[in-house]
Amino acid sequence: MASLQASCFLVSCSSYSCSKRINAAISVPKLQKIQSSVPKNPLKLAEELNLRDGFTSTIPLENTRVNQYEPINSTANTTAAAKVYAILEAVADRIEMHRNIGEQRDNWNTLLLNSINMITLTAATMAGVAAGGAVGAPLLALKLSSTLLFSAATGMLLIMNKIQPSQLAEEQRNATRLFKQLYSQIQTTLALRDPTDMDVKDAMGRVLALDKAYPLPLLGKMIEKFPSKFEPAVWWPKSNESLNREQPKQVKTRGKNGWSEDLEEEMREVIEVIKRKDNEDYMGLGNLALRVNKILAISGPLLTGIAAAGSALVGHGSWAAIVAVTAGALASTVNTFEHGGQVGMVVEMYRNNAGFFTLLDESMNSTIQERDLEKREDGEMFEMKVAMKLGRSLSQLRDLARKSSTSHVDGSTIDEFASKLF
Repeated sequence: MASLQASCFLVSCSSYSCSKRINAAISVPKLQKIQSSVPKNPLKLAEELNLRDGFTSTIPLENTRVNQYEPINSTANTTAAAKVYAILEAVADRIEMHRNIGEQRDNWNTLLLNSINMITLTAATMAGVAAGGAVGAPLLALKLSSTLLFSAATGMLLIMNKIQPSQLAEEQRNATRLFKQLYSQIQTTLALRDPTDMDVKDAMGRVLALDKAYPLPLLGKMIEKFPSKFEPAVWWPKSNESLNREQPKQVKTRGKNGWSEDLEEEMREVIEVIKRKDNEDYMGLGNLALRVNKILAISGPLLTGIAAAGSALVGHGSWAAIVAVTAGALASTVNTFEHGGQVGMVVEMYRNNAGFFTLLDESMNSTIQERDLEKREDGEMFEMKVAMKLGRSLSQLRDLARKSSTSHVDGSTIDEFASKLF
């Protein structure tokens, strides 16, 4: 028992000494809190440090952003680009409108042609049957039906010949092509450089000129289908510069902006060929097609009107039935030739082609008349564009100019057209 107590005493002593040693090891004096005067807003601290170092900040640090030093486009260029993109959207919408309306008017031509021909032939058949010996009520019914059908055909032909659906469809096809061309040119301008206010004005003027040249509505806006004089189509804005025909001074400097005396002389000879051959040829063909279309447009309704009068007199003599049947057959033939052959479309095609050569003539003249060579389009680029528009290579274009120049010396007439496309 005594030994057990002694051992417990030793253990307690040892544990007591251990606890004292541990307490001595971990009882370190507490560190005092350091009062730091850090401002709540670190940006003000940075400003104070800048001022202490002798630097003054011109830009408030509170307004600093990540994209502060990114390049910013000018307001003018941004506004011009936005306007050009808005015009581009309008052009795309017009392309779709002209395409849809062109398809609709092409359907008009087919449906009206077939319907009028069927009405005319049916009326002629009824007139022939009525003259075959019918009497009483059957004769009256056949005469009345034939007369009404011929009268309906006359009215429908008058409307159809007035609006010329085949010519309307060709107008919309040309408008679609020209608006697509304008769309591509605007896209090229946006890809090459930043647009300016002058680009906006030019694009807007060209859109409005196309709207005027190829109107969508029929009532009050339709192009005159039978003008007193055949004139080329005009789908570009007229400027005072293009109307100035003052002869420019000869260029004495070679290699400046791609222009030289030889290139100017080449362009003048090409313009001369376009005027004497291509433009005159299409103007003559256009006048011929317009006269033929006028004759056919008058003949169709006139023949159906005569047929209606003849069918109303069937039974009063054999000549009435002959007149009705013969006039009805001729009217169907004339109508098929006019609208099935799309004579109106041919007139519009010649009108558009003459307008193309007129535009090419004006653009070439206005370029050559510009005396400041730096303001002209690059000479080599301009020559290439003219060659492509005429369907020629550069060597062929130069050969054409050489032939034209030789014909002036020899007093002969050049037998070659400038364009190889149409």
